[in-house]
Amino acid sequence: MPAVAAAAAYWAGALSARSRGWPLHRALLFTAGVGAVLATVLDPLATRSHEDFAVLAGAHLLAGMLGPLLLVLSRPVTLALRTLDVVPARRLAGLLRSRPLRFLTFPVTAAVLNVGGMVLMFRTGIFAAMQDSQPVHWLVTFHLAAAGYLYTAALVGRDPMPHRGGIRLRAAVLVASAAAHNILAKSLYADPPPGVPQAAGEAGALVLYYGGGLVELALVILLCRQWYVSARPGKPVAPGADPGSDPGADPGSDQRAR
Repeated sequence: MPAVAAAAAYWAGALSARSRGWPLHRALLFTAGVGAVLATVLDPLATRSHEDFAVLAGAHLLAGMLGPLLLVLSRPVTLALRTLDVVPARRLAGLLRSRPLRFLTFPVTAAVLNVGGMVLMFRTGIFAAMQDSQPVHWLVTFHLAAAGYLYTAALVGRDPMPHRGGIRLRAAVLVASAAAHNILAKSLYADPPPGVPQAAGEAGALVLYYGGGLVELALVILLCRQWYVSARPGKPVAPGADPGSDPGADPGSDQRAR
Protein backbone atom coordinates (compact mmCIF):
# COMPACT_ATOMS: atom_id res chain seq x y z
CA MET A 1 0.00 0.00 0.00
CA PRO A 2 2.76 2.57 0.72
CA ALA A 3 4.38 1.74 -2.62
CA VAL A 4 1.11 2.20 -4.50
CA ALA A 5 0.43 5.45 -2.62
CA ALA A 6 3.90 6.77 -3.50
CA ALA A 7 3.46 5.94 -7.18
CA ALA A 8 -0.02 7.48 -7.24
CA ALA A 9 1.24 10.67 -5.56
CA TYR A 10 4.10 10.95 -8.05
CA TRP A 11 1.82 10.51 -11.06
CA ALA A 12 -0.67 13.01 -9.61
CA GLY A 13 2.11 15.56 -9.32
CA ALA A 14 3.55 14.76 -12.74
CA LEU A 15 0.16 15.20 -14.43
CA SER A 16 -0.82 18.35 -12.54
CA ALA A 17 -0.71 21.80 -14.11
CA ARG A 18 1.99 22.89 -11.64
CA SER A 19 4.46 20.31 -12.99
CA ARG A 20 4.90 22.45 -16.13
CA GLY A 21 5.24 19.57 -18.56
CA TRP A 22 7.07 17.10 -16.34
CA PRO A 23 8.86 14.56 -18.59
CA LEU A 24 6.97 11.29 -18.92
CA HIS A 25 10.14 9.21 -18.76
CA ARG A 26 10.78 10.38 -15.19
CA ALA A 27 7.35 9.16 -14.10
CA LEU A 28 8.09 5.83 -15.77
CA LEU A 29 11.46 5.65 -14.00
CA PHE A 30 9.79 6.27 -10.63
CA THR A 31 7.19 3.60 -11.28
CA ALA A 32 9.88 1.14 -12.35
CA GLY A 33 11.93 1.93 -9.25
CA VAL A 34 8.99 1.37 -6.92
CA GLY A 35 8.16 -1.83 -8.78
CA ALA A 36 11.73 -3.11 -8.49
CA VAL A 37 11.73 -2.68 -4.71
CA LEU A 38 8.17 -3.95 -4.27
CA ALA A 39 8.84 -7.10 -6.30
CA THR A 40 11.37 -8.29 -3.74
CA VAL A 41 8.75 -8.63 -0.98
CA LEU A 42 6.01 -10.16 -3.15
CA ASP A 43 5.67 -13.64 -4.57
CA PRO A 44 7.10 -15.36 -6.46
CA LEU A 45 10.39 -13.52 -5.82
CA ALA A 46 9.92 -13.32 -2.05
CA THR A 47 9.34 -17.06 -1.69
CA ARG A 48 12.13 -18.04 -4.08
CA SER A 49 14.62 -15.76 -2.33
CA HIS A 50 14.16 -17.90 0.80
CA GLU A 51 14.97 -21.02 -1.20
CA ASP A 52 17.69 -19.92 -3.62
CA PHE A 53 20.63 -17.74 -2.59
CA ALA A 54 21.16 -16.55 -6.17
CA VAL A 55 17.57 -15.26 -6.26
CA LEU A 56 18.12 -13.54 -2.90
CA ALA A 57 21.22 -11.86 -4.34
CA GLY A 58 19.18 -10.68 -7.32
CA ALA A 59 16.49 -9.34 -4.98
CA HIS A 60 19.20 -7.47 -3.07
CA LEU A 61 20.32 -5.82 -6.31
CA LEU A 62 16.74 -4.79 -7.15
CA ALA A 63 15.95 -3.37 -3.70
CA GLY A 64 19.30 -1.87 -2.78
CA MET A 65 20.87 -0.78 -6.06
CA LEU A 66 18.74 -0.75 -9.23
CA GLY A 67 15.48 0.41 -7.60
CA PRO A 68 17.13 3.35 -5.78
CA LEU A 69 18.97 4.38 -8.95
CA LEU A 70 15.70 4.53 -10.90
CA LEU A 71 14.04 6.50 -8.09
CA VAL A 72 16.87 9.03 -7.93
CA LEU A 73 16.80 9.52 -11.71
CA SER A 74 13.07 10.33 -11.48
CA ARG A 75 13.90 13.41 -9.32
CA PRO A 76 10.95 13.16 -6.89
CA VAL A 77 12.10 16.04 -4.66
CA THR A 78 12.18 18.44 -7.61
CA LEU A 79 8.67 17.37 -8.59
CA ALA A 80 7.44 17.81 -5.02
CA LEU A 81 8.87 21.34 -4.78
CA ARG A 82 7.18 22.22 -8.05
CA THR A 83 3.74 20.88 -7.24
CA LEU A 84 3.23 21.17 -3.47
CA ASP A 85 1.39 24.10 -1.94
CA VAL A 86 3.54 26.87 -0.49
CA VAL A 87 3.50 25.70 3.16
CA PRO A 88 4.36 22.03 2.48
CA ALA A 89 7.00 23.12 -0.03
CA ARG A 90 8.62 25.37 2.57
CA ARG A 91 8.58 22.55 5.10
CA LEU A 92 10.25 20.26 2.58
CA ALA A 93 12.83 22.96 1.83
CA GLY A 94 13.50 23.29 5.56
CA LEU A 95 13.97 19.52 5.81
CA LEU A 96 16.50 19.65 2.98
CA ARG A 97 18.52 22.20 4.98
CA SER A 98 18.26 20.34 8.29
CA ARG A 99 21.29 18.97 10.12
CA PRO A 100 20.02 15.36 10.31
CA LEU A 101 19.53 15.24 6.54
CA ARG A 102 22.89 16.91 6.01
CA PHE A 103 24.48 14.11 8.05
CA LEU A 104 22.57 11.33 6.28
CA THR A 105 23.30 12.65 2.79
CA PHE A 106 26.99 13.23 3.42
CA PRO A 107 28.60 10.80 0.93
CA VAL A 108 30.68 8.97 3.54
CA THR A 109 27.70 8.49 5.87
CA ALA A 110 25.46 7.32 3.04
CA ALA A 111 28.12 4.85 1.86
CA VAL A 112 28.56 3.41 5.36
CA LEU A 113 24.80 2.94 5.74
CA ASN A 114 24.58 1.35 2.29
CA VAL A 115 27.59 -0.99 2.28
CA GLY A 116 27.37 -1.62 6.01
CA GLY A 117 23.78 -2.77 5.61
CA MET A 118 24.86 -5.28 2.96
CA VAL A 119 27.61 -6.66 5.22
CA LEU A 120 25.26 -7.00 8.19
CA MET A 121 22.64 -8.64 6.01
CA PHE A 122 24.95 -11.40 4.78
CA ARG A 123 27.43 -11.76 7.64
CA THR A 124 25.35 -11.63 10.82
CA GLY A 125 22.31 -13.35 12.31
CA ILE A 126 20.12 -10.99 10.28
CA PHE A 127 20.49 -13.37 7.33
CA ALA A 128 18.91 -16.28 9.21
CA ALA A 129 16.26 -13.99 10.70
CA MET A 130 15.28 -12.86 7.21
CA GLN A 131 14.82 -16.48 6.16
CA ASP A 132 12.61 -17.24 9.16
CA SER A 133 10.58 -14.04 9.55
CA GLN A 134 8.67 -12.12 6.91
CA PRO A 135 8.55 -8.86 8.95
CA VAL A 136 12.34 -8.97 9.30
CA HIS A 137 12.57 -9.48 5.55
CA TRP A 138 10.42 -6.38 5.03
CA LEU A 139 12.50 -4.30 7.45
CA VAL A 140 15.76 -5.33 5.79
CA THR A 141 14.31 -4.56 2.37
CA PHE A 142 13.21 -1.12 3.60
CA HIS A 143 16.71 -0.43 4.91
CA LEU A 144 18.32 -1.56 1.67
CA ALA A 145 16.03 0.66 -0.39
CA ALA A 146 16.32 3.71 1.90
CA ALA A 147 20.10 3.44 2.30
CA GLY A 148 20.51 2.77 -1.42
CA TYR A 149 18.46 5.85 -2.23
CA LEU A 150 20.46 8.09 0.13
CA TYR A 151 23.72 6.73 -1.27
CA THR A 152 22.72 7.17 -4.90
CA ALA A 153 21.24 10.63 -4.30
CA ALA A 154 24.36 11.74 -2.44
CA LEU A 155 26.59 10.67 -5.34
CA VAL A 156 24.69 11.41 -8.55
CA GLY A 157 21.31 12.89 -7.61
CA ARG A 158 20.15 16.06 -9.33
CA ASP A 159 17.40 16.98 -6.91
CA PRO A 160 18.01 20.14 -4.84
CA MET A 161 20.44 19.29 -2.06
CA PRO A 162 22.00 22.29 -0.29
CA HIS A 163 24.68 20.11 1.34
CA ARG A 164 25.88 18.13 -1.70
CA GLY A 165 29.48 16.94 -1.45
CA GLY A 166 32.16 17.98 -3.92
CA ILE A 167 32.82 16.00 -7.07
CA ARG A 168 36.19 14.67 -5.85
CA LEU A 169 34.74 13.45 -2.56
CA ARG A 170 31.85 11.72 -4.32
CA ALA A 171 34.21 10.06 -6.80
CA ALA A 172 36.41 8.76 -3.98
CA VAL A 173 33.42 7.42 -2.06
CA LEU A 174 32.07 5.71 -5.19
CA VAL A 175 35.39 3.96 -5.84
CA ALA A 176 35.77 2.88 -2.19
CA SER A 177 32.21 1.60 -1.84
CA ALA A 178 32.39 -0.27 -5.17
CA ALA A 179 35.58 -1.94 -3.95
CA ALA A 180 33.90 -2.88 -0.65
CA HIS A 181 30.92 -4.34 -2.49
CA ASN A 182 33.22 -6.41 -4.70
CA ILE A 183 35.17 -7.66 -1.68
CA LEU A 184 31.90 -8.71 -0.03
CA ALA A 185 30.84 -10.60 -3.16
CA LYS A 186 34.21 -12.38 -3.37
CA SER A 187 34.06 -13.32 0.30
CA LEU A 188 30.59 -14.81 -0.21
CA TYR A 189 31.95 -16.80 -3.15
CA ALA A 190 34.64 -18.30 -0.93
CA ASP A 191 32.57 -18.58 2.26
CA PRO A 192 28.76 -18.50 1.80
CA PRO A 193 26.48 -17.61 4.74
CA PRO A 194 25.61 -20.44 7.17
CA GLY A 195 23.15 -22.91 5.70
CA VAL A 196 23.84 -21.93 2.08
CA PRO A 197 25.38 -24.70 -0.06
CA GLN A 198 28.71 -23.87 -1.67
CA ALA A 199 27.35 -24.02 -5.22
CA ALA A 200 24.42 -21.74 -4.37
CA GLY A 201 26.75 -19.35 -2.56
CA GLU A 202 29.01 -19.14 -5.59
CA ALA A 203 26.06 -18.48 -7.91
CA GLY A 204 24.71 -15.75 -5.64
CA ALA A 205 28.13 -14.15 -5.27
CA LEU A 206 28.47 -13.97 -9.06
CA VAL A 207 25.08 -12.27 -9.29
CA LEU A 208 26.20 -9.71 -6.70
CA TYR A 209 29.58 -9.17 -8.33
CA TYR A 210 28.53 -8.76 -11.95
CA GLY A 211 25.05 -7.34 -11.40
CA GLY A 212 26.34 -4.86 -8.85
CA GLY A 213 29.18 -3.99 -11.20
CA LEU A 214 26.70 -2.95 -13.89
CA VAL A 215 24.86 -0.60 -11.52
CA GLU A 216 28.17 0.81 -10.25
CA LEU A 217 29.26 1.38 -13.85
CA ALA A 218 26.06 3.36 -14.41
CA LEU A 219 26.89 5.48 -11.35
CA VAL A 220 30.40 6.10 -12.68
CA ILE A 221 28.99 7.23 -16.04
CA LEU A 222 26.46 9.54 -14.40
CA LEU A 223 29.09 11.06 -12.09
CA CYS A 224 31.55 11.56 -14.96
CA ARG A 225 28.82 13.18 -17.01
CA GLN A 226 28.07 15.62 -14.18
CA TRP A 227 31.76 16.45 -13.90
CA TYR A 228 32.06 16.93 -17.68
CA VAL A 229 28.99 19.17 -17.91
CA SER A 230 30.08 21.29 -14.95
CA ALA A 231 33.70 21.62 -16.12
CA ARG A 232 33.21 22.32 -19.81
CA PRO A 233 34.57 25.69 -20.99
CA GLY A 234 32.20 28.61 -20.97
CA LYS A 235 29.78 27.16 -18.42
CA PRO A 236 28.84 29.86 -15.85
CA VAL A 237 29.21 28.82 -12.22
CA ALA A 238 27.38 30.58 -9.41
CA PRO A 239 29.64 32.34 -6.88
CA GLY A 240 30.58 29.97 -4.07
CA ALA A 241 29.06 26.95 -5.77
CA ASP A 242 30.81 23.63 -6.16
CA PRO A 243 31.45 23.26 -9.92
CA GLY A 244 30.43 19.61 -9.82
CA SER A 245 27.58 19.92 -7.37
CA ASP A 246 24.33 19.81 -9.29
CA PRO A 247 24.45 20.27 -13.05
CA GLY A 248 21.08 20.41 -14.71
CA ALA A 249 19.14 20.98 -11.50
CA ASP A 250 15.81 22.70 -11.86
CA PRO A 251 16.47 26.41 -11.20
CA GLY A 252 13.02 27.15 -9.79
CA SER A 253 13.04 24.15 -7.47
CA ASP A 254 16.57 24.90 -6.28
CA GLN A 255 15.58 28.48 -5.50
CA ARG A 256 12.63 27.26 -3.42
CA ALA A 257 14.87 24.77 -1.59
CA ARG A 258 17.19 27.59 -0.62
